[in-house]
Amino acid sequence: MKVNWFALLTLAIGLCGCGSSTDKAKGEKPDKEESSSSGNPLTAPVDYIGAVGKAKKSSEKRVNLANIQNAIKQFKAVEGRNPKTLNELVTEGYFPRPPRPPRGMKYTYNPKTGQVGVR
Repeated sequence: MKVNWFALLTLAIGLCGCGSSTDKAKGEKPDKEESSSSGNPLTAPVDYIGAVGKAKKSSEKRVNLANIQNAIKQFKAVEGRNPKTLNELVTEGYFPRPPRPPRGMKYTYNPKTGQVGVR
C-alpha cells in the first residue's frame, strides 16, 4: 500500500491549526478588535453599520483637519501671521463657509501656534 505523505502532512497541519478556535471557548479574553462586535450573526448588520459610522466620522475629522491646517499655512504664507480665528479664513476667502466638524464635536484653534484640533 502506497502512503501519500503529502496528504497526511496536509491533514496533520490542518488538525493542528484547528485548536485556535477552541481557545476562546476555554475562557480566554477576546482581542480588542473582536470585542467591538458581539459575534452574533443576528447582530452583524447592526455591528457593521456602527463600524461604518465610526469610520466615516474618523475620516471626516482627518480630512477636515488637513484642509483647515492647509488653509492656515496658506494664510500665514500670504499674511505673515496665523489667522486670529478660524472664521478669518472664511472672511479672507480660504473657505466659502466654515467647515463643519463631525457630529457631536467642535474645533479647537490656537492662534499662537496655528494648530487646530477636534474634540
